[in-house]
Amino acid sequence: MRELQAKGAELVSLMRGEPDFRTPPHIVEAAERAMREGRTTYPDNRGEKKFREAVAAKLERDNGLRFDPATEVLATTGATFGIQSVLTAMLNDGDEVLLPDPIYDAYQSPIRLTGGVIRSVRSCVVDGRFAIDFDALDAAHSPRTKLLILNTPWNPVGSVLRPEEIDRIADFCIARNVMLVSDEIYEAITYGGARHVSPLAARPDLRDLYVHINSLSKTYAMTGWRVGYCAGPREVIDAMFMVLAQSSRGPATFIQDAAAAALRDSQECVAEMRAEYTRRREKVIGALSGLPRVGVLEPEGGFFAMADVRGLGEPSDEVRKRLLRENGVVVIHGSAYGRAGEGTLRVSFASGGANLERGLERLRAGLQ
Repeated sequence: MRELQAKGAELVSLMRGEPDFRTPPHIVEAAERAMREGRTTYPDNRGEKKFREAVAAKLERDNGLRFDPATEVLATTGATFGIQSVLTAMLNDGDEVLLPDPIYDAYQSPIRLTGGVIRSVRSCVVDGRFAIDFDALDAAHSPRTKLLILNTPWNPVGSVLRPEEIDRIADFCIARNVMLVSDEIYEAITYGGARHVSPLAARPDLRDLYVHINSLSKTYAMTGWRVGYCAGPREVIDAMFMVLAQSSRGPATFIQDAAAAALRDSQECVAEMRAEYTRRREKVIGALSGLPRVGVLEPEGGFFAMADVRGLGEPSDEVRKRLLRENGVVVIHGSAYGRAGEGTLRVSFASGGANLERGLERLRAGLQ
């Protein structure tokens, strides 16, 4: 991209997973108010009491989960650091982590950095959606397996785990004593009949084997604020706290105050953003429909759609490169997220307006 732009190419990106909305005004005002009140000192490394209490109240209100804010909730510098801290706390050299394929690529590096070994669990396209292959999940398990990372709604493929899928995953984790790390960052962005359900809400018997990872980045358009949270068993949260206390030390105090306001106050802004994502989703589906040898897997959640380009008979990375060079549109090839993603392209509709319109025009023309 940068090389082409340096040569004067005008590119349109349908690549990034960053909302183009501004953070809602009441959240910004809460941060400003906190700074004026002197809330600029070191934070409580576990998280400010008000923020942890807001997280616990949110988890009970929206997810049906009960966690003690004093001992079972941890404030983190975004969901990314939540993942890093649980991996560092839980893994020893050679411990294995089960990772669905395809899945968000940024899970891989922290697993390796903490000495873990990735065991991929392939998925397959069934009835127009990606689903975990449970035979592959069983086959990937070994005596060294420590964790299973899930992301639902699932980046990049847009699937929202269904109750029967959650049941099978819970049975697997309980039978084999595998910790379930559940990244639920896209929970508020679902479509049609799809509804996000936290695995622990569906299966309370996971209580000792479940760590909840979340942030405010996607739900409240707060990507640059770098604030998230984790919840789980006290002993796991204590170990994660020791990692955090020797590294990021947690989000700024005034940012946690703003995050508490986001979780506690009116959720109308969330509904408005979800409605806009729904409109964008329809535009993407429309643009990718009716093309020869190309289809679209309609996303159930998140703000990515997977274009199915297997019928073109070319590697998806080659299709991506041609679209970039010949049509000036930027997408990501599915195999960047794992071998099971081969034959697809991830199309982001996190950004809307003229950018989405131009990008879809170029994408459709190139695929045609």
